[in-house]
Amino acid sequence: MSILTKQEILKEIRKGHILITPFVPENVGPGSLDLTLDNKFRTFIRSHKIYDVHTTDYSDITKLIITDSIVVRPQETILGITKEKITLPSNMCGWLEGRSRFARLGLMIHISASFMQPGISNQQVLEITNVGHVPLRLHAGTRICQFIFQKTIGKARYSGRFQKQTAP
Repeated sequence: MSILTKQEILKEIRKGHILITPFVPENVGPGSLDLTLDNKFRTFIRSHKIYDVHTTDYSDITKLIITDSIVVRPQETILGITKEKITLPSNMCGWLEGRSRFARLGLMIHISASFMQPGISNQQVLEITNVGHVPLRLHAGTRICQFIFQKTIGKARYSGRFQKQTAP
């Protein structure tokens, strides 16, 4: 299993093996692709009720907000989504990681579930948490995270619940 470097990422895109929509060539770095933040967010409702993790869907405890900027308060988690849709072949997977410039502010861009299965074809939902001490404003269009491409040994295809997600 190998991580793809810039030239390999570009080669796979040219061959049509990796599809990125929209694709901005300047967002390809030495070993990853920067992804931008879309304008759709989900904020968590405030409640004293206890929700069981086995029976609660995230959409039951969040509300959708469409805006060009949003403030994330200290100790708050929101859901965002990337503007880019990524489609991978069955012999490639990936990892979604935050960027250090935001980590230094106490902003975690993707707190869990960073592995992207082979054969995905969707926008990536981001679990954004402010673990810092000051409110932080996010803007749609910001290069918020990076996607790391990795070749697999063997082939597989994800067909789960979030296969075609387009909203957080």
